[in-house]
Amino acid sequence: MAIQQLHQQDSEMSECIDNCSEAAQAAEMCADACIQEASEEMSECIRLCRDVADLTAMHARFMSRDSAFHGELAAVCADACEACREECKQFDMDECQTCAAVLEPCIESCRSMAA
Repeated sequence: MAIQQLHQQDSEMSECIDNCSEAAQAAEMCADACIQEASEEMSECIRLCRDVADLTAMHARFMSRDSAFHGELAAVCADACEACREECKQFDMDECQTCAAVLEPCIESCRSMAA
């Protein structure tokens, strides 16, 4: 039973690493697209996407090295992703809509990894 739980935890962590990596890429692309628009109303989207890109990339690295702090970072990561998703949903740009969609599984997997 314990071995099965470890395997399940490894699988969940691997999925979360993948979700965080994809979220980091989508957030970077969204921030870049928003910068190209040069619209004042998109400034919060840019800020949140940059935060998410940094946090999700760091969280993936922390999980990869089995850091003792990855659970705490997972909760912060999920909160930032939720805020970013809600902001991105407000804009019709493809990059914003893609980012919002990619963040959903990241939020779920980070919540499951949270301490």
